[in-house]
Amino acid sequence: MKSVWNFIKREAVLSISAFFAIVSMLAVPPSAAYLQYIDWRVLALLFCLMAVVMGFRECGVFSCLAQKLLAGQKSLRILSLILVLLPFFVSMFVTNDVALIAFVPFTLMILEYIGKQEAMIWIVVLQTVAANLGSAATPVGNPQNLYLYADYQVSAGEFFAIMAPVILVSFLGVCGCALLTKNGQISINFPEKAKISNQKLLLLFVALFILCLLSVFRVLHYGIVLGVVITALLLFQRELLPKVDYCLLLTFVCFFVFSGNLGQIAPLRSLLEQAMQKNALVTSALASQLISNVPAAVLLSNFTDNWKALLLGVNVGGLGTPIASLASLISLKFYLKSNSADIKHYLAKFTLVNVAGLLLLLGLSRFLLALL
Repeated sequence: MKSVWNFIKREAVLSISAFFAIVSMLAVPPSAAYLQYIDWRVLALLFCLMAVVMGFRECGVFSCLAQKLLAGQKSLRILSLILVLLPFFVSMFVTNDVALIAFVPFTLMILEYIGKQEAMIWIVVLQTVAANLGSAATPVGNPQNLYLYADYQVSAGEFFAIMAPVILVSFLGVCGCALLTKNGQISINFPEKAKISNQKLLLLFVALFILCLLSVFRVLHYGIVLGVVITALLLFQRELLPKVDYCLLLTFVCFFVFSGNLGQIAPLRSLLEQAMQKNALVTSALASQLISNVPAAVLLSNFTDNWKALLLGVNVGGLGTPIASLASLISLKFYLKSNSADIKHYLAKFTLVNVAGLLLLLGLSRFLLALL
């Protein structure tokens, strides 16, 4: 029982999604129709992208990038800006959670090394916001974008047209906040230089990443890419297979089942359809605060054709509460492991920045939707 409870605490979102899926089965008994609920394309692409990004990390790509940008003499404000923009841009290609896994521990190590622990909370909070917003810029930046892009068959031009203004304002906002860091001159010298561990392996993962992008943009069938990625891992890097986040994939399956079953319950379907028809943007942003933006996207996509409002709502809705985006919990976990962790101070600054960003971007999103 203790090991089960530890798993539930460690994988809280999966546990919650599994609970809701099981409860929904009481109203809609399991049948072959469940297979139609699941978006196999999204699951396949998510698996491939996670595996490829793990490959980049194993090759030392993120460490090399960070060292090249941070080494030398800098002002603390410039250091803060670099540390915040790293996850902002990297998350566009490797997802927000992976960007934070790569850069938050690195940031905590750097700030402890230079004796600037007092800046930890501010910078880590901004990194979290930056990753959540930067990941909204591309279809592969986060799971909800990948799902909505595929589910509504959105074109690349349509996607970038609706998200570009939000990303531009987000970029300016995180830059401005990063430059509010108290200034001071610092010098960073890494005792050990990071390097690419295997250049041939890196080229393989670059090729696989290109194949993933071609599948995302519907140039290649996802089944072909899935087969190529699995074969490549089995032949050249099979130790990565156990490291893929299968719990995230199972979470998606549970919410596919849950949302599919809700769609079969007439009164609930009617209620959600009314809420989405009345204000899809606000409904999806509020739902994200309670169940996180990934499951909110999966659930609410069954009740609206207004993909633009839903896309904006779940991406902007990643700001707000710590559970609005799963990536926010990753940063919090890493911060709490630091020697000078102060949970109350962290949550206070996190809430202040997130609520301000949520209100600003919701207003911008409403303006954009009114223009379209």
